[in-house]
Amino acid sequence: MPFVNDILKHRSLSIVGLDKNTGKTVCLNYVLRRLNEMNLPVAVTSIGVDGEQTDAVFATAKPEITLYEGTQFITSERHYLCRRLVSELLHVDTYSTSLGRLVTGRVVCAGKILLSGPATTEKLRQQIESFRQQGVPLTIVDGALSRLSLASPTVTDAMILATGGAVSTNIKTLIAKTRFVYQLINLEEVDASLRDTLAPIAKGLWGIDDEGQPHDLGIVSAFLLDKENTDLFPYGNTLFVAGAVSDRLLKYLCRQKNVADVTLIARDFTKLFLSPEALGDYLRKGGKIKVLQRSKLIAITLNPTSPSSYRLDSKAACEQLSEALQTPVYDVMRQ
Repeated sequence: MPFVNDILKHRSLSIVGLDKNTGKTVCLNYVLRRLNEMNLPVAVTSIGVDGEQTDAVFATAKPEITLYEGTQFITSERHYLCRRLVSELLHVDTYSTSLGRLVTGRVVCAGKILLSGPATTEKLRQQIESFRQQGVPLTIVDGALSRLSLASPTVTDAMILATGGAVSTNIKTLIAKTRFVYQLINLEEVDASLRDTLAPIAKGLWGIDDEGQPHDLGIVSAFLLDKENTDLFPYGNTLFVAGAVSDRLLKYLCRQKNVADVTLIARDFTKLFLSPEALGDYLRKGGKIKVLQRSKLIAITLNPTSPSSYRLDSKAACEQLSEALQTPVYDVMRQ
């Protein structure tokens, strides 16, 4: 599939799903096999646990992760000891999870493994940077439990989004839910100078004046907005939210007389905890929303089978999703 060539342009890749059982591991295995055929050495880790044989929620069979000779990987002590491959032990981290310390290894003879990595994106960033300093050309992070945070451009350079029957077996609902996330991923970026100014800000709501300078509004979180007395616009109609953006903030903005002139800036799409209804209402009233940095979406993949074993028509679902999103959608098993 052509998207594999696009992966080669980046140093790190996340594979994330809109829900459990959307085919993240199948996609990971496909990518790893293709890269192995191209003799490209990679590193692999996970946020959460991935590669188990049986789904912990639905008790259904799941594909295991296959790693090839030369691949570096990070997993927990417990799962390192359970590996079904031959590997060289490279490092044991002092950082510990509920499954033990994190272990770095290099595959000597291909086989199966469970990946269980850190629970924080900060630790993931450190791991990716460590592999980069060692000269590994690509680090792949496998997601777990629909963790979209690892797809932040501050964590990985690019992402693959997995969707499918686990999200909905109704094709219209599946399209609507996938299109909404696709819309968030592709929000317009601010210009580079404003991004550089705002990126170091760690928390709070800020007003941006006409010269692009931020001013602290004294509001730590959008969740603390007062419904009646909070003035968000003493410096103009552009706002930056350093943390999470929720429906509460958009609904507050929709009640303002100047909503059609408001531009809301978020750090990236993973900070947007919004419903389609709240975002739609805000946009219909003329409000605008941008991000400091857009995530690079490499591909969208589809798993047509739901955990209840209902199966969408793969070819038809891919075609309808592709038409709705105006971008290719791939079923890696079918192709």
